Amino acid sequence: MARIERGVGLGGVLVRVLAVLFLLIGLTLAIGGGWLLSLGGSFYYLLAGLGLIASGVMLWRLRLLGAWIYIGVFVLTVLWALWEVGLNGWALVPRVIAPAVLLVFVIAAFPVLDGRRGRRLALGGAAVFLVGAVIAGIVVAQANRPMSPAPGQGAMLAAMSEPSLRQTGADWPAYGGTYSARRYSPLTQINRQNVGRLERVWTFRTGDTPTEKWGAETTPLKVGDTVYLCTARSRLIALDARSGRERWRFDPRVSDEWIPYTAACRGVAYYDASATPTASAGSQAAPAPVAIAPRPRPVPIPAVAPTPCATRIIAGTLDGRLVAVDARTGRPCADFGTNGSVDIKVGMGRVIPGMVSITSAPTIVRGVIVTGHQVLDGQYDKAPSGVIQGFDAITGALRWAWDAGQPATTGLPPTGQTYTRGTPNMWTTASGDEQLGLVYLPMGNSAADYWSSNRTPQENQYSTSLVALDVTTGRPAWSFQTVHKDVWDYDLGSQATLIDYPTAGGAVPALVLPSKQGDLYILDRRTGRPLTPVAERPAPQGGVEARDRSPTQPHSLFHTLRPKNDLSERDMWGMSPIDQMICRIGFRQAAYDGFYTPPTSERRWIEYPGYNGGSDWGGVAVDPRRGWIIANYNDMPNYNRLVPRETANKLGWFPRGDPRLEGKTPESRGGVPEGAEGAGDPQWGVPYAIDVNAGWRMKSTGMLCKQPPYGGIRAVDIRTGRTVWDRPFGTARKNGPFGIPSMLPVDIGTPNNGGAVVTAGGLIFIAAATDDLIRAIDIETGETVWSDVLPAGGQATPMVYEQDGRQYLVMMAGGHHFMETPAGDFVIAYALPQR
Repeated sequence: MARIERGVGLGGVLVRVLAVLFLLIGLTLAIGGGWLLSLGGSFYYLLAGLGLIASGVMLWRLRLLGAWIYIGVFVLTVLWALWEVGLNGWALVPRVIAPAVLLVFVIAAFPVLDGRRGRRLALGGAAVFLVGAVIAGIVVAQANRPMSPAPGQGAMLAAMSEPSLRQTGADWPAYGGTYSARRYSPLTQINRQNVGRLERVWTFRTGDTPTEKWGAETTPLKVGDTVYLCTARSRLIALDARSGRERWRFDPRVSDEWIPYTAACRGVAYYDASATPTASAGSQAAPAPVAIAPRPRPVPIPAVAPTPCATRIIAGTLDGRLVAVDARTGRPCADFGTNGSVDIKVGMGRVIPGMVSITSAPTIVRGVIVTGHQVLDGQYDKAPSGVIQGFDAITGALRWAWDAGQPATTGLPPTGQTYTRGTPNMWTTASGDEQLGLVYLPMGNSAADYWSSNRTPQENQYSTSLVALDVTTGRPAWSFQTVHKDVWDYDLGSQATLIDYPTAGGAVPALVLPSKQGDLYILDRRTGRPLTPVAERPAPQGGVEARDRSPTQPHSLFHTLRPKNDLSERDMWGMSPIDQMICRIGFRQAAYDGFYTPPTSERRWIEYPGYNGGSDWGGVAVDPRRGWIIANYNDMPNYNRLVPRETANKLGWFPRGDPRLEGKTPESRGGVPEGAEGAGDPQWGVPYAIDVNAGWRMKSTGMLCKQPPYGGIRAVDIRTGRTVWDRPFGTARKNGPFGIPSMLPVDIGTPNNGGAVVTAGGLIFIAAATDDLIRAIDIETGETVWSDVLPAGGQATPMVYEQDGRQYLVMMAGGHHFMETPAGDFVIAYALPQR
């Protein structure tokens, strides 16, 4: 009779609904857990599933035993979670949070399951649960505090020399501040004490809002009283540095068909012919002022009109041209090329629209414009050449060309021939040493990133290497390779940062080279010799090209941003035990032998770190007085699959320009195959296409399979390689399952693209993360001391300048297709309030 009464009413119905939920979850965990166990994975999910099934059966029968069974399952879950991951807060989330929510429902069911004692059991259980949750929260929070600054980091260094023509401070004259790429400003007006008062002082909209094809990742320049930038469609704009009002605009008229899916404009170059110690051929000095004879009465002396294009903005376009315009007026420089434009594609042979674009700022050393270009990834094995070219900064004439496949060709190739197709390119930005006459090129990979058997010895020598070229001849002075026979798309995306490296014998001209693998190298920039230890360590063998895999790979012993341990099954994540279990099954099914796992075709393989870093095109910043490297980084795997050519053809994975793609979507025409789990490339001309699930994202929820953090920011002492502080970078406010923003101000550590700026005011300014925030970080502690919500994604590097005694922070908010942040066309300036 009592049992029948317990089943009467809404309470009994709700308990049976809970029972059905337990049965469904239990069956899912039991089936999936059995599968995982058969693959050599964790036993927990099978046992938990069986326990939930037993609990569900008893709850359906309205037996109190069902509640006690689940409580037992929950206790064992907590013990298992602590045994597997300890007090790692993010790792505990999928293991404990969802089961804890179910525990609340079970506690609430006590009054229905036991009419006499149920209410007391429910109250007691709730009290125990709350106390336990508070204690657990405190313990886990303390265990997961970001790393605190280590004491005794050393005294300030002597001022570093600046091997370029310009300094930061009042101006920001180059993409990386200067061609040393330190991204450092000596300004102190905005500092740790007053940064909380920063406010927006002007906002400018370019009118080029990126679509699915374009990006706006610009770091503006500032010279004199003018700010210069490029837009998502390669348009050039000059703004008043005080007010942000537009002064002029130049449109190079890039046709839509020439804009690749992954395009972006990151910056422009400023050139002043009078400031170049070794003038370029054909350059002309500005005329001297005309002497005026004295007159009986004083009269105003007429101003001498400035020489047209004495100072100029030089930029690359998304259709593969260099353009030069007068920095004062925006009019094309008539003495540069043809009507102010030079086509870098001359000598490349047939170029399909969209295959060649200039996305990064040129570097100008000793009057020579040095430029590489982006070659659209993974389309053709014989894609257009990655040739590096040097052009006269005044006339636009080709000074030299470095074709890695034809070292004897120093200019345009002979009639009827082309630059070597498929060679590594430089899509990012070079740095330069005016004193040594060297430019430092972070080289990419050969055209088929994930296949190496048909590469030439020259490609194997220069692929994924830093190459120093003599800017007067275009010939290599030295090279340093970070990956041998790269089949992981680990091309060098970061600028090398020029520093003075302190040694017992005095400061040595050096550079910091960040890599996508996370390694930081310190090299003598005169010779390329490592100044800190580099070890060749055994690398995994096998895969589809077993004979072509290098037996060893280089590792920096100075510092790495890469986690110390390889990825493991227990690193899998999700919202709940179910999606975590699915990711664990995916991990067990994939090929993974640790760092440098060779590509395979019979099953997916895990690349960790993924091709987004470590460090990508944002590079690092350096505080030259503290001697600290500031590096933001990513910590995500890729879940890859080599797709046999016959299968790729059936799926319609054809390269850009193939007539079979007529009428297809912009994504497929840009090289993102239909039917790919992630993003993919056809790699036409080699046996396999490539399907890359970047970040290893779950199809169901859109969340990543690896546990957070997915990105961080770190300070590293140049003298020792020791970590000063390290913290997750990026909050969860714009991230969540199914693409729904959680709005949680929790430092989850998000993917990030873009770099940081350091100032002498003790601040790091950076956006980059997917939470659409720009923030100021105290360089001493790593703590965020100010932030502002951007109107679009901040995947760009900010810059700092001074005008009329006022310090400004300027940021481009344009969004990013890969990071899936909101698109925009905003240039925003911040400053302290004026009294």
